[in-house]
Amino acid sequence: MAEIRFERVKKVFGDVTVIKGLDLTINGGEFFTFVGPSGCGKSTILNMIAGLEPTTEGKIYFGDVLVNDLSPKERDVAMVFQSYALYPHMSVYENIAFPLRMKKAPRETVDIEVRRVASTIGLESLLHRRPKELSGGQRQRVALGRAIIRRPKVFLMDEPLSNLDARLRVETRAELKRLHQELKITTVYVTHDQAEAMSLSDRIAVIHQGEIQQCDTPREVYLRPSNTFVAGFIGSPPMNFVPASVKKREPLEIICNGVILSPRVGNPVEGERLTIGIRPEDVTISDTEADIEVTVVLTESAGSFKWADVLWNNVRIRGISDIQLDMKAGNKAFMRFPRDKVVAFDAESKRRI
Repeated sequence: MAEIRFERVKKVFGDVTVIKGLDLTINGGEFFTFVGPSGCGKSTILNMIAGLEPTTEGKIYFGDVLVNDLSPKERDVAMVFQSYALYPHMSVYENIAFPLRMKKAPRETVDIEVRRVASTIGLESLLHRRPKELSGGQRQRVALGRAIIRRPKVFLMDEPLSNLDARLRVETRAELKRLHQELKITTVYVTHDQAEAMSLSDRIAVIHQGEIQQCDTPREVYLRPSNTFVAGFIGSPPMNFVPASVKKREPLEIICNGVILSPRVGNPVEGERLTIGIRPEDVTISDTEADIEVTVVLTESAGSFKWADVLWNNVRIRGISDIQLDMKAGNKAFMRFPRDKVVAFDAESKRRI
């Protein structure tokens, strides 16, 4: 199990600084995910780990070994891509066996290992088929098998599920989770899908414009986002944001759209203007009278409940409504949310307080 350590790693392409000084340790055996919007630099980080891109500045270590000058082969990493990258003229058996064939492993060893890996990923009955005869999920499992059979120090996965449909994505996600728990190999995963990051990872790093905005467990990132970018990016639907201002500092009281709140804060409040964050799943929209009156904008069925968008004065808020309620655009409704679920951010710095 390889620990991966970055020390002031910087990557520049021409005049563009893609990675702006990365200091990070990925623990041995950890499932670690870089998540962020397209173009934020997460795939560049993966390529630098693999040795496909050199660093402009800084050092990368596997354990105590500096790997900056080592080739991808010398680093002993296995990559899984979104495009599968299978050999179309080879069977599933030969695709999985390929890394061992390249090492000139004995035929008996190859056969034992291929069948062991195929059993692990549920492909025993498909070893004779070629990639064109497989579904997308099966092809991705073949790509995983080819990576697993190498027994590398590190797995690197670059959006491996993005080409799968919604159902296959969920199934393959569960398969990845099970495999990691079984193999305990350090895994670095890159995705723009925050649901993947939240469900798979031991820790996640949220990247924006080449910098880590927050690095923690999925639970901590979700419940205690470090700034408004993280709060808006992690969570589906994204967090609601409402302007607010300080009424009293000790104890803190704020005025949020005419309602007085006393959010729990961990840091001193510096400015007079704040932004209040409320998760949509913590907001209840109903026809039962409450202290916050709103106007319905639209509703969307989500199976057992409905998402309801409402106007709270001039601020649009999304919340949850009972599937049985007949709410229509323009109707009056009422909104509730637990005051202890409110998150406060400084309006200027965007940081949580």
